[in-house]
Amino acid sequence: MSEPHLSTASADRAPLRFGEFVALVAALMSLTALGIDSMLPALPAIGTSLGVAEPNHRQFVITAYLIGFAVAQLVYGPVSDRFGRRPVLIVALTCYMLTCALAAVAGSFTLLLIARAAMGAAAAGARVVTVALVRDCFAGRAMARVMSLAFMVFMAAPILAPTFGQLVLWTGASWRMIFWGIGIAGAAVLAWFLGRMPETLDPDARQSLAPSRIFGDYILVASDRAAVGYTLAIALLTGGLFGFIGSVQQVMADVFHRADLLVFVFAGVASTMAVGSFVNSRIVMRFGTRLISHTALSVVIVVAAVHLAIALSGHENIWTFAVLQALMMGGFGLATSNFSAMAMERMGAIAGTASSLQGFVTTLGGALIGAEIGQRFDGTTIPLYAGFLLMGLGAFVIIAVAERGRLFRPS
Repeated sequence: MSEPHLSTASADRAPLRFGEFVALVAALMSLTALGIDSMLPALPAIGTSLGVAEPNHRQFVITAYLIGFAVAQLVYGPVSDRFGRRPVLIVALTCYMLTCALAAVAGSFTLLLIARAAMGAAAAGARVVTVALVRDCFAGRAMARVMSLAFMVFMAAPILAPTFGQLVLWTGASWRMIFWGIGIAGAAVLAWFLGRMPETLDPDARQSLAPSRIFGDYILVASDRAAVGYTLAIALLTGGLFGFIGSVQQVMADVFHRADLLVFVFAGVASTMAVGSFVNSRIVMRFGTRLISHTALSVVIVVAAVHLAIALSGHENIWTFAVLQALMMGGFGLATSNFSAMAMERMGAIAGTASSLQGFVTTLGGALIGAEIGQRFDGTTIPLYAGFLLMGLGAFVIIAVAERGRLFRPS
């Protein structure tokens, strides 16, 4: 029996033309990826400029952002359930621009990490409120379709962001110009949002900020078997992804000695995630979220196992790395688009709070797991793919428990 405060209801319509709605959602989501991926080519330059002696410590530029991003999500959800999606997003995007400027002028590695954590905290608003905004308008398979289409457009950010960062460096400009560029992108998205997106939260659905209400809603989320299971599964898979993002620059430079190919390999890998999301948007209404996502997770596990075996055998090369990573990310895109929709399926009445709690768990868990995987970089790809395999298997076990063993169902 459903809990009284849980709901699968939605308007099932966008407040804008559908195409523009998807594009704006994707642009909001892209600010998160832009804040991460544009940094990758610049990590060596940042380390040299700010005196970072240990190469693995450069990864903290990514980790600090993710930790700030994770923790702040706990605030945005309840606040957006109380005051609405629109004012909270406006404040978050404004802070995003300001923290980009702070990072651009940072004079020490410590100050940069503080600015990066604050930047991640600001970007968290775009993540939490955007998911809640979509849930205000759509539910179930329809939400999965919208998220897949948005994710497909959103993948332009990790494809283009490293290229942007590399182009800045190739022109001879400082890595600081990358932050100024990100801030300008944030301003453009804010202007679009201000001009076009109305409030999507029904005034009658607004929630109190009383701690008892917030913790009560957290308990509702934690009591929903599917919400908990799919949230934890996303956290584990995201840990593998963050491990890849944190260490890919070193993999390209130190394992394959082709740092010049970083942007091309990264773009190829990100493209398959976009393809996976596009395929999902076309088939999810027919086959259902569970059948697709469980199959996709199985593909991730099998490919990770094959890749680890190749790495252990000493036959890893740049082509096996790029091709197998791309295949695995295609499965990742198919799986996580549906996992997010299933985790939110019965959270309609508390979409903001549920999105914030789930985002906190998936991002903080993913950041800590990814940092552990990244810090184990030893000049080979073995730690990376051992991490991917373990996280994939862990996610599969958790989902099997959440679904009581009824996997691959067309629902």
